[in-house]
Amino acid sequence: QVHLVESGGGLVQAGGSLRLSCTASGSIFSITSMGWYRLAPGKEREFVATITSGIGTNYADSVKGRFTISRDSAQKTVYLQMNSLKPEDTAVYYCNFHLIDIRSIAKDYWGQGTQVTVSS
Repeated sequence: QVHLVESGGGLVQAGGSLRLSCTASGSIFSITSMGWYRLAPGKEREFVATITSGIGTNYADSVKGRFTISRDSAQKTVYLQMNSLKPEDTAVYYCNFHLIDIRSIAKDYWGQGTQVTVSS
């Protein structure tokens, strides 16, 4: 079993900052990529950012220059530093790990979601 636990969401004023984190635990052999997605009311799930071994980082246009994804591979943790937050960033943020478990099965895992609310 693999579990992802997120933390760091909350309420912030426009222009403020938040840092999300997501840590994986369980029967993990290797992690290929880590990422963040978000789901806002009335919208479809949206890609935010990913960080991939051997490739680097990728961001949605809407967050480029404001959000930074990073990781601590030893701790199996991914972070999302969010600066210059806007009301349109309000959503539930989900972390996603694509990993290979100890049975050599590759699979996507999701965190439980953390609410980010940006007030105007």
